[in-house]
Amino acid sequence: MITRRDLLKTGAALFAGGAVSAAFRPATAAEKASAATRPPLPAPAGVSYAPVVTLNGWTLPWKMEGGVKVFHLVAEPVKREFAPGMIVNCWGYNGSTPGPTIECVEGDRVRILVTNKLPEHTSIHWHGIFLPNGMDGVGGLTQPQIQPGETYVYEFTLRQNGTFMYHPHADEMVQMALGMMGMFIVHPRTPEHPKIDRDYCFILHNFAVHAGTATPDPSVMTDFNMWAFNSRVFPGIDPLVARTGDRVRIRIANLSMHEHPIHIHGTAFEVTGTDAGWIAPSARYKETTLLVPVGNIRVGEFVADAPGDWALHCHKSHHTMNAMGHEVPNMIGVKHDDIARRIRKLVPGYMAMGETGMAEHAAHTAMGHMKLPENTLPMMTGEGPFGPIEMGGMFTVVKVRDAQPPGDYTDPGWYEHPKGTVAWKLEGDIPVPVRQDFKPTPEEDTDQQARSG
Repeated sequence: MITRRDLLKTGAALFAGGAVSAAFRPATAAEKASAATRPPLPAPAGVSYAPVVTLNGWTLPWKMEGGVKVFHLVAEPVKREFAPGMIVNCWGYNGSTPGPTIECVEGDRVRILVTNKLPEHTSIHWHGIFLPNGMDGVGGLTQPQIQPGETYVYEFTLRQNGTFMYHPHADEMVQMALGMMGMFIVHPRTPEHPKIDRDYCFILHNFAVHAGTATPDPSVMTDFNMWAFNSRVFPGIDPLVARTGDRVRIRIANLSMHEHPIHIHGTAFEVTGTDAGWIAPSARYKETTLLVPVGNIRVGEFVADAPGDWALHCHKSHHTMNAMGHEVPNMIGVKHDDIARRIRKLVPGYMAMGETGMAEHAAHTAMGHMKLPENTLPMMTGEGPFGPIEMGGMFTVVKVRDAQPPGDYTDPGWYEHPKGTVAWKLEGDIPVPVRQDFKPTPEEDTDQQARSG
């Protein structure tokens, strides 16, 4: 997550270079190597928008050449820390997966150089953007493949505004399975109403990183074990921070192999956009769970009017888990502690789990009783202010605070609940639950008499 030191360093660099529209700041080694959320680049002079914040990512710098915004993407192998304790061999752009977010304004003329440092050819498709056919980036169909060591130039004018993506259209099974993707944000030329105070974006993706390995298996089609926001899994995903009263926009893209119902606690999304643009105000609707289809984008907005730490997660339960075996026997309700004692004579340290549920897995892992395979994360993990959170994968927290300064994205820490606002343990006798007795219908009564003879 952003530190105050990061903000000061970025601000100082921009000041030293003059206005952003006239400066070009190449990505630093720290930006490439870190998985922390980086401060956004400020809007250029003459336009007004809330710069987008890439969750656990960063924005690609650019330079002006003859009225054209020039970006440079480098497709290359990268190492990504999914969460502390797990480093994955991925492919991405400019040292990260997802690649840095491209941020522009409607009407911009853009020139994007793409250099291939992969061991095989690639191409790049600008998902959702209306452009000349020869710029569409489908290898073999609209252009030759970009061979290793080659650089291709894409140039077009942005005729629309909204939320888009970029990804390869070459050997997709491998290149996307290893993390090649990025966001492409186009802001409107005129100010938006209502004004957006905080604008976040991230991409949903899945990886199959088998226990004890470090390279995603591209042959896996649906049975993945790592479910990620921007190639990070809980507890490695940064929180989304807001000030009470802020209007927050979250742009969620999906390049995984499954649809994802992304649920927010404490408020509701107003669904305002897709990868085809903005939804007319009269057609917008509210829901607390935003279903993001494969190869698509959903944009949700809300006013952060309730301070607290609010969960944001995929509502498919297995997508909020980290590495887990999917083909183990179901041991719920099966007494097996006696068998475990006998197995421990052959396998010292063996632990049986699942008789009363899987929550004990998190406790045993946290206490160090259970050694995991190398470079693998616990299925359920994370510590909150009240104990184990027991999550993984696609889970993070939206932190809303009264005192969060405008434009400050630093993590404010855990929420301090006002006295009397936290659920409490009841002491003493437990009241008898209110029950309702149902009298059998005449038909049920007849059937019961017939069965009893």
